[in-house]
Amino acid sequence: MSFARNVKDELAKIDTNELAKISELSGIIHSSADMQNKITITTENNSVARKVFSLIKELYHISPQIIVRKGYNYNKKRHYILEIKDNYQKILDNLGIKKATPEDFILADDELMRAYLRGVFMMNGSINDPKTSRYHLEINLNDAAYASYINELLNNYDLNNKLLHRDNSYMVYMKEAEKIGDFLRMLGAFKAVMYYEDIRIYRDHKNMTNRLNNCEQANADKIIETSNKQIKDINLIKEKDLFDLLDEKEKTVCDYRLKYPDASLLELSEIISLETGNKLTKSGIYHRFNKIKNLAQKIRNKGRVK
Repeated sequence: MSFARNVKDELAKIDTNELAKISELSGIIHSSADMQNKITITTENNSVARKVFSLIKELYHISPQIIVRKGYNYNKKRHYILEIKDNYQKILDNLGIKKATPEDFILADDELMRAYLRGVFMMNGSINDPKTSRYHLEINLNDAAYASYINELLNNYDLNNKLLHRDNSYMVYMKEAEKIGDFLRMLGAFKAVMYYEDIRIYRDHKNMTNRLNNCEQANADKIIETSNKQIKDINLIKEKDLFDLLDEKEKTVCDYRLKYPDASLLELSEIISLETGNKLTKSGIYHRFNKIKNLAQKIRNKGRVK
């Protein structure tokens, strides 16, 4: 079972007061129903279908006609179609559906607004499982004005959602993991939030661990590369019998570099300080290797220093 289906199943089980039920049903019908001469609501989710049926029956004391059809071509999922033919216009009026946007009383407070958006998402929303490669939540709507309205409604909750025109529909979407979690929490899908946040935290921790490992590997590679260059410089100076041009401090770091080829500058400074009893900082050892490097460079440029 998909994560999106789990979310909708959870949302369909939320019980609210009568006013919130009216707002939720308004969102369901306004965002998805065919309202030509009757109300026709179609969904692939049987939990959502049961929710719609129970809302209509509880609020208006009528039982919608239910038709179950199997999808065609590649979509073999069942489609649940609910039809209301009698007094459908009175129901639409009661649900505040008279124009492109709902009547003000449908969204009179925060609880009703969340109920309305819950209805919209159950019918038109989808969400990627957080285990997949990317975070993504979307709500697909057919009407441009209505899609813009839903986009602005969601922006009231600072969700950083955006609106995109795609083919013959309009997609309101979110891509930030934290904002998607906030949206699920806002709708009341708390089990889904716990699952989502657990996976998100695990993925973030894993990504951070990978970045740290990559960083450590890069640092290790850099240490080896630097050490190899220093060893080449030292060997060149010795091959040319110019080692005595270095002072005793510089000769000391040469000896220790050859002895500890895998040590970083910091590690090398600590080893020298411990074994010789003379305090040597990383900066000090870096300064000495610069002198050694300059001498080796002169040898390479001139063949031999006179």
